Amino acid sequence: MKALRIVSLIVILSFLAAACTSATSTPEATTAPPASSLPDLGGKKIIVAVENAYPPFNSVDANGNGMGWDYDAFTEICKLLNCVPVFTEAAWDGIFEATAAGQYDVVADGVTITDERKQTVAFSDPFMSIIQVILMRADETRFTDSKGLTDQTDLTVATQLGTTNEAVAIELVGESRVKSFEAFDAPVLALLSGDADAVIIDEQAGLGFMEINVDKMKMLNITDQVPEDLGFVFPQGSDLIDPVNKALAVMETNGTLDTLYAKWWPQPAQ
Repeated sequence: MKALRIVSLIVILSFLAAACTSATSTPEATTAPPASSLPDLGGKKIIVAVENAYPPFNSVDANGNGMGWDYDAFTEICKLLNCVPVFTEAAWDGIFEATAAGQYDVVADGVTITDERKQTVAFSDPFMSIIQVILMRADETRFTDSKGLTDQTDLTVATQLGTTNEAVAIELVGESRVKSFEAFDAPVLALLSGDADAVIIDEQAGLGFMEINVDKMKMLNITDQVPEDLGFVFPQGSDLIDPVNKALAVMETNGTLDTLYAKWWPQPAQ
């Protein structure tokens, strides 16, 4: 799948307190088009784990309702496959182990596909490619590139525990300088409060936090950054993997994925 062509942003609500509240959404089943060659799952309920703290992929609005790219994408998948997505909030810590044990049918949380994770769970085909970036306060002058951050050994970097963001942060500055948090939004809060000097974050989420915190943060690219593929996560051997891959292929061909990209990462006005 082509790389993500998205420049700007999400709407994150001031839901940082509400993000701890479980949000569950169960849309109605929609039968696949009669002429479709896609599998028909017969209205099966699919338990979809979302963190609800990783906008624009998933978050909750002021009323506690789930929203984001993951919600829209898997709802569209179920329209094609005749299934019912039951979105269930799940903590990031332990999410792969819980999925492997059958607690969830699928994880939709902007998850990077890695060989290490494949030892525990399985993945769909990639649906997006991303890069990681450095987020810093707008008035930061002590470093102007990733090397400057690396070289100043008194600076700390915040990130989320157990993510590829954390792995990149450790590679950049060493484990002793990395502050890892369980919740996705906590590193940004640490940055804004002065408890950290930088955040390693996926570009799409970083743009979202910058939009909400206008003029408070800026972003730097990481030198020699290699794009990462994202995919949905399944228990190994899941019989949902092939149907979901087929639905994703249809969504790429008919423009649905492009429409969802444009909705959650709209292009800036020219």
